[in-house]
Amino acid sequence: MSNLASALNGASFKGLVTVTEAGLVGMITLRGDLSSAKLQAAVKVACGHDVPEPRKIAGTVDGGVAWMSPDELLVLVPYAQVEAKLSEMTAALDGEHALAVNVSDARAVFRVSGASAREVMGKVAPVDFSAAAFGGSDFRRSRLAQVAGAFWMDSDDSFTIICFRSAADYVFNLLSTAANPQSSVGVY
Repeated sequence: MSNLASALNGASFKGLVTVTEAGLVGMITLRGDLSSAKLQAAVKVACGHDVPEPRKIAGTVDGGVAWMSPDELLVLVPYAQVEAKLSEMTAALDGEHALAVNVSDARAVFRVSGASAREVMGKVAPVDFSAAAFGGSDFRRSRLAQVAGAFWMDSDDSFTIICFRSAADYVFNLLSTAANPQSSVGVY
């Protein structure tokens, strides 16, 4: 049997901020009618949170749900529980026109933390990261330079970033370059 391993085995870089690959995270993509009571109940059972408003996240990587599009959510659960949570959701969605899929092993997760976290993120994503425009429960799907990604703030100086596993090395190097101590811009 294979040993479980995250995309970059916990790689980290310390510069303007600390960039760390966060390890294995359980992720379930859920597609369906987000206004459906049955779908909302299935989400609540899986992660303990209600379906968030558009471009928001509720919870954390250990139990949360992020709004991805008008008919898609990303349900976050502990990696060891993802198959059990997926089974619970599938059972709760019986008869509902919905799709729930484990995408955990197709994704990589990073954390960017430190006083310059907004500045580092501002270098790689076309988003206004000012405190007035991007806050604690805000969630974005966007670009990380040349690849797709999603991110949110865990605290005033910490972001969680999700990308495709196939782009993990690229994203880690991108974030590390943006965090180079000699690259401070001072915008945020």
